Amino acid sequence: MGTTLVHEGAAFVNFRDHAFARPHAHAYRWVDVKRFRIPSEGVSDRDLLAALIAHEQFRDDYAGGGVEPEGTRHGEYWLRCVTPEAYEQIDGERATRLLDAWAEQYGPVPRPLAEALRREAHDALATADSVHHLNGLAEDEYHDWASVHGEFHELVLVDRAAGRLTLLVAADD
Repeated sequence: MGTTLVHEGAAFVNFRDHAFARPHAHAYRWVDVKRFRIPSEGVSDRDLLAALIAHEQFRDDYAGGGVEPEGTRHGEYWLRCVTPEAYEQIDGERATRLLDAWAEQYGPVPRPLAEALRREAHDALATADSVHHLNGLAEDEYHDWASVHGEFHELVLVDRAAGRLTLLVAADD
């Protein structure tokens, strides 16, 4: 019997809800956060990644359609191509730099947006025991309309003390 994750909830930080100082900034940017309860002990990060990939909530193309229980896409990729081996373990500092560089690419992040990002993403990064970055897939694994995303960044945070796995997707379309 495999590892089971329990979906606890989600948050969505929509950049359109916050005015930027620069009017030309891309308006369709967001961070999608999904939280899962994990088993208390004895489960490797690889098994947690496999359980996440198998979970219905992972079947999300992040292009407006939401979760599709029978879906075949995940973000830019065909779901069948996403495996635990496609994730690279990185440290929290590198993950924070990745998220901040993406968020700040059009200029300073307004205070209310920065607070929402801190609450929904940075706080989880700060307490994670391990961070995994979806970084091991190539263009030939993109699905048929993957180009809808300008950028797509995915981080999986494992916080064993809190018994939580957090899936963070930062993207623009």
